Amino acid sequence: MTPLTFANLTLSLVLTLMTLLFIFRIVLTWYPQVEMEKMPFSLAIVPTEPFLAPTRKLIPPLGGVDISPIIWVGLFSLLREVLLGQQGILTMLAR
Repeated sequence: MTPLTFANLTLSLVLTLMTLLFIFRIVLTWYPQVEMEKMPFSLAIVPTEPFLAPTRKLIPPLGGVDISPIIWVGLFSLLREVLLGQQGILTMLAR
């Protein structure tokens, strides 16, 4: 396995995991009674909150709905596609 292939695989796993964690955060907003500080919910809160807190300052909740996780799902999905998709930058470099 070449270093570039390993980097592609690692980056793909990280971007996919972050996307899934943001989707989990979206689902958690449907259940306001959940105590976010407790396990297993804190596993999704700790890595995503550094991204969401500044975004909430730029884009406040619209009609009481926090759209910042949706924005980050889109950004991470776009980043994954641009870098690792069929015609992604890193995919083309690996060929």
